[in-house]
Amino acid sequence: MINNKILVENIKTLFYALIIAIIIRSLFIQPFYIPSSSMEPNLLVGDRLFVTKYSYGYSKHSFPFSPPIFLGRIFETKPDRGDVVVFKTPSDNRTDYIKRLIGLPGDSIQFIDSNLFINNSEVLKSRISKNDKIYCGKKNIEVFTFEELLSNGKKHTTVYLKDYSFQNSDKFIVPENHYFFLGDNRDCSKDSRFLTSVGYVHKDNLVGKARFIFFSSDKSLGSIFSFWKWNKSIRFDRFFKKIS
Repeated sequence: MINNKILVENIKTLFYALIIAIIIRSLFIQPFYIPSSSMEPNLLVGDRLFVTKYSYGYSKHSFPFSPPIFLGRIFETKPDRGDVVVFKTPSDNRTDYIKRLIGLPGDSIQFIDSNLFINNSEVLKSRISKNDKIYCGKKNIEVFTFEELLSNGKKHTTVYLKDYSFQNSDKFIVPENHYFFLGDNRDCSKDSRFLTSVGYVHKDNLVGKARFIFFSSDKSLGSIFSFWKWNKSIRFDRFFKKIS
């Protein structure tokens, strides 16, 4: 009888802990893992970061498995150009992507001679390095590194292949209630430029704003369980790094 009571109490405790965890994850903050190199050099494969769910209000995608509990967004706040955002891809409304918000509703976006134009104005970029190497998938590639300045004063780092493989594009006109995203690794990112796979992202698909990295490790240099390799595999310098 006593054992049954203990079992029931333990089940209750686990249930309450699960409910609290779901509430925190849905309404406040959620951890995410970076699996690809599309946001290098700002986000590396193996970075683990926190995303605030309340930054842009809530939609069904704020909750696990995207239950259709209500339509649209509640407590909505507009994102800013230059924010690093987690969103559900429009192609399946299930897969999480993380990219930089470049285009707001009504904006025109175009690449001309590898230069980014927003509303027919070139985004100023200054080259800060011409000898960097970063990953594109499993390949190590040589890139030019730039600092880009957006119209609202936000600065961020981007990289381009030295042969500028993505040089020219059609003009993208961002529809109402949608956003246009780019990866910072410009020649190695599947983003809003690819209309059949990502394209324009509806405001209801926004999940949250990326805030800071809390842990980072390079699996190619050793598992986190191999403590004798931590000096090589764990990127201690990235702990608690703010995402901008």
